Amino acid sequence: MMKIGLSVIVLMISWVSFSQSADEIVSKYLETTGGVENWKKVKSQKVAASVNAQGMKIPVEFWSFADGRTYSAFTLQGKTMVQQVFDGEKGYEMNFMTQKMEEIDAESVENLKRNKGDFPSPFIDYKEKGYTVEKLEDATVEGVDCFKIKFTAGKKLSEGKEVDDVTYYYFDKENFVPIVVETTIKMGPMAGKTSQTVMSDYDEVDGLYFPFSIQEKLKEGEGMGQTITFDKIELNVEADKSMFDFSEFEKK
Repeated sequence: MMKIGLSVIVLMISWVSFSQSADEIVSKYLETTGGVENWKKVKSQKVAASVNAQGMKIPVEFWSFADGRTYSAFTLQGKTMVQQVFDGEKGYEMNFMTQKMEEIDAESVENLKRNKGDFPSPFIDYKEKGYTVEKLEDATVEGVDCFKIKFTAGKKLSEGKEVDDVTYYYFDKENFVPIVVETTIKMGPMAGKTSQTVMSDYDEVDGLYFPFSIQEKLKEGEGMGQTITFDKIELNVEADKSMFDFSEFEKK
């Protein structure tokens, strides 16, 4: 029987990790989390979650649809309020200064339209959409050895200019799921800083795997960030038509 030395095994493991291409990593991720064909069967997603804000547990709800519609709401002191709603063409969002719903600006609407085909995952058929993936140098994040992928999802608008829509994904080498996602903030007072999303507690829903804990923060370490804990995920649920009725907002 052939014997293989420990040093050779270590070299083989290192070679396998090193040889993973960006395409292979993405393919493995989709396979590991349920398979491309099963992901394509998802036409809508409803998430019931909670946000811990200054010691208060605030219930939130997120809806996403394959046709580009999105809806989010939160409940505060027993009252449910819409945070943002988009019907695929136009939308409204809460202005927390005035406590009123305002129409989403044209540039943001255009960017939402451009992301319309990215549900339930932008990695599905990414080549057909003209998106690209590039494997960068491996990295250790959150104490985990990861493959780092640069994902360019076409172009988006930023202050009237076309810019590459770039996101960096860190895939856990052992489980092939993203545990950290980074993007550069393009607008507002935080422009130029790196937004970091940390994902954990992956669990199965109807044969697909989702992170049930998401922390949003700045990579630079400013502030504590915000953690969203998913309580329940439902797939292929029908929305009430009233959710996308803008008449109440348009009266104000």
